[in-house]
Amino acid sequence: MLPRLIILATLAGSTGLFAQPRPILFLWPNGAPGAATNPAPESDTTTAKDNLIAGRPLIRLGNVSRPTLTLYPPVGRNNGASVLVFPGGGYHILAMDLEGTEVCDWLNSAGITCVLVKYRVPDSGPYPKSSAALQDAQRAMGIVRSHAAEWHIDPHRIGVLGFSAGAHLAAALSNHFDQRLYPAIDAADDLSCRPDFAVIVYPGYLNAKPGVPVSAQAPPTFLVQAEDDPVHVENATTYFLALKEAKVPAELHIYAEGGHGYGLRRTALPITTWPQSVETWLHTIHMD
Repeated sequence: MLPRLIILATLAGSTGLFAQPRPILFLWPNGAPGAATNPAPESDTTTAKDNLIAGRPLIRLGNVSRPTLTLYPPVGRNNGASVLVFPGGGYHILAMDLEGTEVCDWLNSAGITCVLVKYRVPDSGPYPKSSAALQDAQRAMGIVRSHAAEWHIDPHRIGVLGFSAGAHLAAALSNHFDQRLYPAIDAADDLSCRPDFAVIVYPGYLNAKPGVPVSAQAPPTFLVQAEDDPVHVENATTYFLALKEAKVPAELHIYAEGGHGYGLRRTALPITTWPQSVETWLHTIHMD
């Protein structure tokens, strides 16, 4: 039997207060593969000393051992496209509002269904160092496809969008879709886990060894990063060149300034207009 949605409250904003209830689905009904017996409790690890983004704090969710999907359907116009969002955090924490709920609000405003993926951290990647986060991503994509009719989405217009480590995870899923990294659980695991498009925002780990071997069947990809990113702009340029070599359609945006970890929060820097460029690109590739 396919997993069913349950209704739980979701964290919203850095205050840790609960927002309106959202449909949530646990990825692994009988526990994640290789899960610890007595995991530490999930919590927001943000402290008063942590940096602000655009003058505002953010949620840094740690000790995630029960990964979930949270469904954000658009209100009003629904264009049929959907996006799985992978927050970043160095495979250590998840920036759940900055690179999660705030992203879903933007996608919904464009008529796109958002599925926020809370994948396992810490020490769950990058693959092949650990397969946990990629297992979660593969499972998540199959589940979303299995619910396409129920959620009013096109099963052939399901993309991924990731930030930092989450961008690496989106790239890993874009190329590791031929074989699941876990034994099949239900019919969702019989469906393709290949994304139909990918948005890679200030990625990490893509310039490391062994990197992500690029498949000729990888989806069309949009990349954005700042030249002054301390995580290094070569992550985006290396992956772009590998996509080009594999003849995979790709679009690369490099900005002089911007640093790392800005999410969708607008600043005076031009790089923070990247969401508008993504909307244009999605129209160009007929995915909007």
